[in-house]
Amino acid sequence: MTKSLKKNINGILLLDKPLYMTSNGALQRVKHLFAAKKAGHTGSLDPLATGMLPLCFGEATKFSQFLLESDKCYQVTIKLGIETTTGDAEGEIIATKPVNFIPPEELSHVLSQFEGTIQQIPPMFSAIKVQGRPLYELARKGIEIDRQPRTVQIHRMRLLSYHQDLLSLDIYCSKGTYIRTLAADIGKKLGCGAHVISLRRSMVSPYDQAKMYTIEELTDLHQQKGADALTQLLIPIETSVQTLHAVKLSTSAQFYLRTGQPVIVPHLPTKGMVRLYSQTNQFLGVGEIMDDGRVAPRRLISQPDKMAKMVSTDKIS
Repeated sequence: MTKSLKKNINGILLLDKPLYMTSNGALQRVKHLFAAKKAGHTGSLDPLATGMLPLCFGEATKFSQFLLESDKCYQVTIKLGIETTTGDAEGEIIATKPVNFIPPEELSHVLSQFEGTIQQIPPMFSAIKVQGRPLYELARKGIEIDRQPRTVQIHRMRLLSYHQDLLSLDIYCSKGTYIRTLAADIGKKLGCGAHVISLRRSMVSPYDQAKMYTIEELTDLHQQKGADALTQLLIPIETSVQTLHAVKLSTSAQFYLRTGQPVIVPHLPTKGMVRLYSQTNQFLGVGEIMDDGRVAPRRLISQPDKMAKMVSTDKIS
């Protein structure tokens, strides 16, 4: 596809990432189907993970950070008794131990220790960079370095099933949580070791139970109706920040904000980020409330009056 045929597309697609495909590989497949000039994803899922991967097109890429930093929900199946180099089934086995029956009360007690605020040491097989190099590059060379623990929140951990050496959990957690690390740590607490054999991300806040589309569904629609039909699946950019307080700007305030100047807006919260709208309810972007009560621009849509609305907010289920 030549560069001249690429289109300016703005919006968010909730992709159901397939098994064994990298997040970037999935992004490139979908970007090609949409014939989009610009697109990005909102944080990688491991190749062995499936599920919700929000893809941001065009102006939506300015707001991908909000989705990257949002809470997530996962369903994971953990195999007890085996530890691997990567914490999942892709790695090499480094230890095996017998798995004895775990009484329900003991299992419940162990799982409860991982709810709330916990510390995690990021795995070597991760994209975290040290001196400009991702850790997984060092790990592949057999090099292991010290990593600083990170604070994450496990809002909820629910036992779905436990049978013999398989443990299935539903986990609602903060950004930056490594489910592979969580599985390995649970295995250590149980005294037998563990690794992830399947992982699915069912939710990226604020898209709770929203419709996801597989690459197969997108391909079929493209073949039947063309790339333009795919844009009807996009959801509005402002949904990525829909939990923020909404503020409507006067025409003059909108003008000054676009020149980079903070503006005075009545009836604001005392701090934080806010969604910005024009008098005609066009989404303008997000601003941040300063100490003096004014709103400073942080992420603004380019020429929102020229951006066609592709779908309405009632696309969110």
